[in-house]
Amino acid sequence: MTLAEKTLPHLIRQTCLTDAGLETWLIFQKGFELREFAAFELLLDDRGRALLDEYYRPFVDMAAKADKGLVLETPTWRASPDWGEKLGYTQKQIFDVNRDAVMYLDMLRRDARQSGPIFVSGNLGPRGDGYDPGAIMSVAEAQDYHTLQIDALTHGRSDMITALTMTNVPEAIGIVRAAGEADIPCVVSFTLETDGKLPSGQGLRDAIEEMDASPFSRPAYYMINCAHPDHFHHVLDANSVWTSRIKGLRANASRMSHEELDRMEELDDGDPLELGGLYRDLTELLPDLRVVGGCCGTDHRHVHQMCEAMR
Repeated sequence: MTLAEKTLPHLIRQTCLTDAGLETWLIFQKGFELREFAAFELLLDDRGRALLDEYYRPFVDMAAKADKGLVLETPTWRASPDWGEKLGYTQKQIFDVNRDAVMYLDMLRRDARQSGPIFVSGNLGPRGDGYDPGAIMSVAEAQDYHTLQIDALTHGRSDMITALTMTNVPEAIGIVRAAGEADIPCVVSFTLETDGKLPSGQGLRDAIEEMDASPFSRPAYYMINCAHPDHFHHVLDANSVWTSRIKGLRANASRMSHEELDRMEELDDGDPLELGGLYRDLTELLPDLRVVGGCCGTDHRHVHQMCEAMR
């Protein structure tokens, strides 16, 4: 199926919900020892799949009751070759778990009873730390690195790819190009520091305009994730073309910086009602917002309040 034939979340009239902070929910609320933030390991046994069911199914029900669409992200943010090797997996095992993650969410989709569309998105994260760009790869290196995971997610028949918590533009461009080679639509979600800039130091506007300048690095749309609305609302311009390209938002519950979050031993889950209100306020700056969910520290309560606030 070509890109033009795909229906994507930003092309439908309904707002789409997505999920929340899976990893922080597992660690802080369920007491699960998550190695390297690698939620994909839960797919490997019955206990883990039961926890994933407990996490995902309420979002399916929430979208159905609110008559909204839904984007289900695979639990594969850490399921790339370097992280897999660090955890003791072969490349074949990493390929298989990415493919199986799509098939697992497709099963949940088939079981759902709702009128709104459900998209299964293949989720991938940065090669390095999600809070620190570290040694930035070239575009070619990034494309080569992320190809295995993208091919596996495509093989599982994912509807799209979403690259979450992107810290720099060259890696994001490499991912979009790898997705293009696999003929699958790609979404890029940047994470931002408290000053509204990428961890690389580049401004959000410059990052989006740099990527959009080339047809070979232009994603279907952009998102922001792993940042509190207070960290970036001041850089948005409702009347600009680049801001209109931001169609999704997965904010943190906490106002803490990435450095502070990295050191925390107790969960800061913020105020779900307040966060829902901030999402409503952001619709004035992001008039084309179509996908709403949460990131670190958020759970079903936060997404419910976002849904209520944006009715």
